[in-house]
Order: sequence, then C-alpha cells, then structure tokens
Amino acid sequence: MAPLGSAEQGPAPCVTGFALPVIEPALAHGGSRGSVYVCCMTRSLKMPRSPGSSSDEALFLGCHLSISDGYHKAGLSALSIGANTFQFFSRNPRGSKAKEPLPGDIERLGELTREHGFGPLLAHAPYTLNPCSQKETVRDFAKTVLREDLEKLARFPHTYYVMHPGSRGEMALETAIEFLGEALDEALEQESSVMVLLEGMSGKGSEVGGALTELKDIIDSIERNEFVGVCLDTCHLYAAGYDIVNDLDGVVAEIDSTVGLDRVKAVHINDSQHELGSKKDRHARVGEGDIGLEAILRFISHPALRGLTFNLETPGTLESWAEEIALLRKGWQPA
Repeated sequence: MAPLGSAEQGPAPCVTGFALPVIEPALAHGGSRGSVYVCCMTRSLKMPRSPGSSSDEALFLGCHLSISDGYHKAGLSALSIGANTFQFFSRNPRGSKAKEPLPGDIERLGELTREHGFGPLLAHAPYTLNPCSQKETVRDFAKTVLREDLEKLARFPHTYYVMHPGSRGEMALETAIEFLGEALDEALEQESSVMVLLEGMSGKGSEVGGALTELKDIIDSIERNEFVGVCLDTCHLYAAGYDIVNDLDGVVAEIDSTVGLDRVKAVHINDSQHELGSKKDRHARVGEGDIGLEAILRFISHPALRGLTFNLETPGTLESWAEEIALLRKGWQPA
C-alpha cells in the first residue's frame, strides 16, 4: 500500500487507459455466485459475478432509499433515478422497531426486480446493533435482531444483509472478535439463504473492522462463514488509510490477500470530506470530496470489482442521487 497522502483534485485526465469525464459544474455543486478470472497487476484475481446478471458488463448501481411507503414503492423510486439496485434499513436505524411488509409488497418488489434486471439489494442493519459490546444486554439485543432480520429477509428477492461489526469500548480486540463470531454463529444456525456482509469501517475510536485483517479475523472466527461476506465503503477505506486514489491496484491486491475478493459482494460509494487516513467517517457527494470523481470511476471500473452491487450513501435527495448515478454511469468503463 502506498504511503499516506492526498491526491490533487482537478480535471480528470486519461489514467490507466480510462478516458474519464470532467465534472460538470451543475453536478459538481449540487445464494451462490460463480467467478471468472481476470488478469490484474501480476497475478490472477477473482472477479465475482452477481446473481441474475446476464452479462459481465452490467453495472448494478443505486442508493439508500426510504421504505416508509413500502418496498415496492422504493423499487419504483430506484427505477425513477436510473438505479437497478438499492439499499434500505432492515428496521429503525436508531431503535429496535422493524417495519412489517404490507401483504403482497415483497412479491411485487420481486416482480419488479426480475422484470428490470436488478442486481442484489442491500438491507442495512440498525446502528444500534453491536454484537461486540462490553454490555451483555446489548450483545443479547444484537443476537435477537440478527435472527429476526435474517428470517424476514429470506422472503425478499436476492438481498444481502449489511452490518457494522460494532464497537468494543475498552475490551480487547480478540475478545470482541470472539463475541462477534458467537453472535453470527447463533444467527446462522437457522437455515437461511441470506448472506451477511460485514462492512469495512473507517477505524475511528474503538470500532471493529477498520482494518482488512480484522475483517478476516472475524470471518475466520465464524463456523458457518460460507454465509459471510464483505461490503466495502470507499469513504471508509480511504479514511482507514487505504489509498484508493493513488494505489488502487495495491489496495485491491491487499483485499484479495486478506478477506479475499470472492467474499466482497457489495460496495458503498461515497466521497470523503476528509483526507486519507483521517479515521473520520464523513461522506461527501461523488466528486465533491478528497477522493474525487476520477478515483471513484476507476474504482467501479476496476476489472476485479465488476459485477458487484454499488450503492451511494451520499447526502442528498432523489434528484441529486439521480445526478450522481447518471454521472457514474457516463464515466464507468466496461471491459
């Protein structure tokens, strides 16, 4: 991995063979998966293929949407902004209440996603979920939420469950990882088709998962880890010190040598308000942060990352997310 530093922002030149667009002023301020192999750097890396994809050239791109009007309505909102996937909260993100789907809502969502060739959806666990807390009551709550959410999501069209590993407080990292493994093993005891994705974090405070090696250790601690994958986040990677701006190939190689590219199923696409290695989780709109549009386009166009599900978690509205999605689709470089 290259030394910490920050890239200069400016017009996007032709880099590594990709002809990248300049940000337009109006936008700048506003289951089982097979694998194919591609040559990347000096070694072969696995390129995951998303289920339901009829072509390696598909770009599954969406954003986080509200489900206050139902899941089918959220799918229609995704279509209206040019998305072919989306993320939603599995329940109240700051509490414990779960929204029960209306009769027929999940079935209508399934019909919509099949008709329009959606990629996998993402259900994000609540922020109150902390399976490695120092408090036993908090860990028990996390186990309950995990079981309930996985049971509900088994009824949905192909959906991954994204969760933050949690915060360990003053607890030793090894103990926190043991608690995480225990909670996930209990949740995965039930037969479920839902894969849990551990989200890579920014490394702030005592949160677990800011280093790729920590994610690997968590996965290794889980007995049924064939049901466990990884969700990357461009802002989190950058904040944690992984230089996706100046050394993307090196970061991809490090991902492959730790968690393994075959476990990476989804990515949150966010620019960063802060510099490389800041340990600060502050998302910015694409092209308006320290990472920049050029680097994000290289990221989603990287041969080893094609076929994944990409979702924006940037501040904004449906209108601004439509602009970001259009910008990314315009600059994406298929093989």
